[in-house]
Amino acid sequence: MPLFTPLLLPNGAVIPNRIAKAAMEENMADSDHAPSAALLRLYQAWADGEAGLILTGNVMVDARAMTGPGGVVLEDETHLDRFKAWAQVGRSRGAQVWMQINHPGRQMPVALGQQTVAPSPVALDLGAQSSRFAMPKAMSAGDIEDVKNRFVATALLAERAGFTGVQIHAAHGYLLSQFLSPLSNHRQDEWGGSLHNRARLLLDIVQAVRAVVTPGFAVAVKLNSADFQRGGFSPDDARAVVQMLAPLGVDLVELSGGSYEAPAMMGSSRDERTLAREAYFLEFARDIVGVAAMPLMVTGGIRRLEVAQQVLDSGVAMVGIATALALEPALPRQWRQGQATAPMLLQPITWKNKALAAAAHMGAVKYQLSRLSQQRRPRPGVSPVWALLVSQVGAMWGARAYRQWMQGRSAR
Repeated sequence: MPLFTPLLLPNGAVIPNRIAKAAMEENMADSDHAPSAALLRLYQAWADGEAGLILTGNVMVDARAMTGPGGVVLEDETHLDRFKAWAQVGRSRGAQVWMQINHPGRQMPVALGQQTVAPSPVALDLGAQSSRFAMPKAMSAGDIEDVKNRFVATALLAERAGFTGVQIHAAHGYLLSQFLSPLSNHRQDEWGGSLHNRARLLLDIVQAVRAVVTPGFAVAVKLNSADFQRGGFSPDDARAVVQMLAPLGVDLVELSGGSYEAPAMMGSSRDERTLAREAYFLEFARDIVGVAAMPLMVTGGIRRLEVAQQVLDSGVAMVGIATALALEPALPRQWRQGQATAPMLLQPITWKNKALAAAAHMGAVKYQLSRLSQQRRPRPGVSPVWALLVSQVGAMWGARAYRQWMQGRSAR
């Protein structure tokens, strides 16, 4: 299937080509934790690049639960005009624009000063970096219901703002992924134990969102193909969850993998499987294509035209590209015009500390996003050490601003 063939989704919506700008964490919210002018400039660059689908960086469903400082939050209508502007920019060249909606659970830095929650009181194991995250509180039945309602409310607001869909984030070790994994979910009630119970919250959220949005509004899920930890969420589990999602009106499932503890989404797999240098999760997707009733998307390391075509030839419907579009936002347009462009690679990070290496990789990517938002060319050769330092200093100031913002909210 050619890359520039439209994709008809189960709900009848059409994605104009098979290239998706996958979600990346930009941390570019304004002082109200709404989309900033810099964020809009960044998305204009991606819109002009002509990807068929643009997925936003994760938008938080609860201001008390952030993946990091500078994150965008959508809880109510207060700043909906800024979200409307964001959607308009993303759609300006004809792309579908889906808001990725998320709750971090225990993966919220302790520097943000909030109580974290999770299925069970299981702390993150990051070795020397573990102190950056607090021991989470086990969620009550009321907490679980509140989270479900928040996902639904944010999805409705996203549709009102002009986004054409939402992607429910159930990967990378965030809250819904924590429920799915037996390593972080030790519950003995209806939310834990069997895979069906561990998947219950994800399934309930998908059903509830699909029931309230219009039929033409896409509902997608981001799912780990595996969490790359012994005894954790496995490829067999992923296959079963995809089958559970089939009757619920899901329009697309994106397969990724890993978590903060095992950051395979950064190309740092602890699994002994041989993964290709590009399309990290392609072999897992091939296993699932045969049982999936909805289109699948694979994201992870793709930067060359021939690899993107290989993904489609395997039966996968959409090619998700992240880092390469931070380095060359016009990549889809260049490919459509017949240029076999392949962005330069970021400097390799071979540090023994995987958590620190993943943080440096994220810092290097965010450095490129910041330059794009200033309408400057990316710098692939940036030192990982420098990028990590810049990122950490920015996070320190961002955490302080967030704590002050939360104090202001509680004082109202």
